[in-house]
Amino acid sequence: MGVNAVTAARWVERWEVQQQRYAVDREESFTVIADVVEHVTRGRTGPPLVLDLGSGPGSLAARLAGRLPDAEVLAVDGDPLLLELGSTYYGPAVRHVEAMIGEPGWLDALALDRPVDAAVSTTALHYLDHRTLGRVYRELAGCLRPGGVLVNGDHIGPDSPKVSELAVDIGRRHAERHLTLTHDDWESWWSGAASDPELARFIGRLGSHRHPRCEGNDLTVSSHLDLLREAGFDHVGVVWQYGHSHVLAAVR
Repeated sequence: MGVNAVTAARWVERWEVQQQRYAVDREESFTVIADVVEHVTRGRTGPPLVLDLGSGPGSLAARLAGRLPDAEVLAVDGDPLLLELGSTYYGPAVRHVEAMIGEPGWLDALALDRPVDAAVSTTALHYLDHRTLGRVYRELAGCLRPGGVLVNGDHIGPDSPKVSELAVDIGRRHAERHLTLTHDDWESWWSGAASDPELARFIGRLGSHRHPRCEGNDLTVSSHLDLLREAGFDHVGVVWQYGHSHVLAAVR
């Protein structure tokens, strides 16, 4: 038995505002990512195949499905609760798949039947250490069609420490103006969810391992672009930035 629709709506809506604390101008970055995906899939024959990696409930995946109604959109995450909430809230427009990104064989769980047109991710890949991220970039390059795109929106520092300091301050000022720091943070969202009896069985399924182990990386923009080139992407660059939030695009 799954989560009921009212409960799913409550927790997904709380997730949405919680995530605004961690992505500067989140909605605009989502729009930019959808613009990129729409651009590379325009004129393609057959339904585009799009992956949202580290999707959470599927916030970005649902927006992509709305923008590209003929696309097959997979929301990929390692957390069964987030996937259950998203599946109930967003419905069949998105296919939710449980897989821990970066673990050996994680792509097998997606059961891909054709090359991928676009793989996107937001505020998720910073969990991976340098080596694992490089491997994931290579794996994604291998499953994308020629001309396909990887779009990574995340906290990525500028190369200059001084400019990075300015970017952090710009992000802080944005948060103050838009009152995003008054919302749930990561810990309060999860502690609240854990206290909801309807969600307890999903939270308990993986215990302390329900989230990917956060090795973390502090790679700058140039370091990410170098990794993407090494992974086999021919064209890489920044398509959007606000503060420390960047959207990188890499075309196969």
